[in-house]
Amino acid sequence: MAGIYLHIPFCKQACTYCNFHFSTNLSRKSEFLDALSKEIWQQNNFIAKDELIETIYFGGGTPSLLTSVELQKIISLLHDNFLVSNHVEITLEANPDDINPTTLKTWLSLGINRLSLGVQSFSDDELLWMNRAHNSNQSLNSIEQIIEAGFDNFSVDLIFGSPFLTNEVLEKSIEKLSNLNVPHISCYALTVEEKTALHHSIKKKKSPEIKSEKQAEQFLICSEKLTKLGYEHYEISNYAKPGKRSKHNSSYWKGKPYYGFGPSAHGFNGKNIRKWNISDNVLYNQRVLNNEISFEVEMLTETQLLNEFIMTSIRTMEGFTIQEVKNKYGDEKAKELEGKIKNLKITNYFQNIDDNQIVLSPLGKLYADGITVELFF
Repeated sequence: MAGIYLHIPFCKQACTYCNFHFSTNLSRKSEFLDALSKEIWQQNNFIAKDELIETIYFGGGTPSLLTSVELQKIISLLHDNFLVSNHVEITLEANPDDINPTTLKTWLSLGINRLSLGVQSFSDDELLWMNRAHNSNQSLNSIEQIIEAGFDNFSVDLIFGSPFLTNEVLEKSIEKLSNLNVPHISCYALTVEEKTALHHSIKKKKSPEIKSEKQAEQFLICSEKLTKLGYEHYEISNYAKPGKRSKHNSSYWKGKPYYGFGPSAHGFNGKNIRKWNISDNVLYNQRVLNNEISFEVEMLTETQLLNEFIMTSIRTMEGFTIQEVKNKYGDEKAKELEGKIKNLKITNYFQNIDDNQIVLSPLGKLYADGITVELFF
C-alpha cells in the first residue's frame, strides 16, 4: 500500500507567513507540467510496481489553480503508470477563492473525492494581514458549496496564535465549522520562518511578535473544544469525525511508502531510502526535461529510522508500543527507550493507558516536539 504526493508550485499571491516552495509567476506552468509528466514516467519504479496506490495528494502551492484538463492529464498519467486502487483517496488542496459549483462538479467527475480548504481565519482583518486572497464570506460560501456539490470528505485549515486572534474569535470559528458539519479540521500554530515576509516584518518591528504562551493557550482551546464536539484529536494538528481521517497524511505517520513528484517533493520507499527534489522551478524543469538528476537521495540508518518512528507515531492518538520497538529495533533499544519514557512520565506528558502503550496526554501534545527530542537516540 503506497501513496503519491504531487507538489504544484504556484500561487496567486504570497501569504506573509508561508515558507513552502512556490512561485507567483505562472509563466512556466506549461513547462512545469511537461516536466512533472516526465518525472512521473521516469521515476515510477522508486517503489515496487505491485504496490497498490491508496492515496493521491495534490499539494503546493495552490493546485486548485490547475485547469480541469491539466488535472485530468495528471490523473490519467498516474493510472497509466501505477496500480491505483478502485477506492483511492484523491485530495486536492484549494483556496476559497477558487471554489465554485462548476469547478466542484468537474473535480468530482475527475475522481477527486477529498478537498483540503485553506480558510486559515474567519477574521477579515487577519486575512488581510496574512495577505490571503479571500475573505471570510468567501470561506463560508465555499464550504456550503462544497457540501452542496456532494463532497462528504473534506478538510478545513485554521491558523491559531497570531497577534490578532482572540480566544473568543477562535472558539466562534470552531463552532462555525462544527455547525457546518465539517468532517475534518486541521489547526496549525502560526510559525515565524526565516526569509518570509512575516519574519522580516517582525524583525523591523512592523508586526508584533508571536507569543508562545498565547499559542499554547489556543492549542489547548482547539483540542478541548473540538474533542467535546465529537472530533478525534488523532494527530497533533488534526481533528476528524469518526471515519474521516486523512488517509494520505496518516500513511506518513505509519511509515508507509510514498512517491513525491514536483519541485521540493519528498518520497520514501517504505524501507530505508528517502529522496527529495530540488526546490527550484527553473532547475527542476531543466533537469527533468534534459534527463538530468533533479533529486537527492539519502540512505537512512537504523537509528534514523527509529527516531523517525518515534517522531511520527508519538504525534498520533494511538502512539506506539514498546513491543513494536522490540520487534523492529531489538530489546536493547526498547529497554533504553523505556527508561527515557519513565523519566518523562512524572511530568504528566503521557496518558496512563498501560505501561506498554505510549500515548501523549493533552499537556504532552503541547510539548510534543521537545518530548520527541528527549526520546531520540
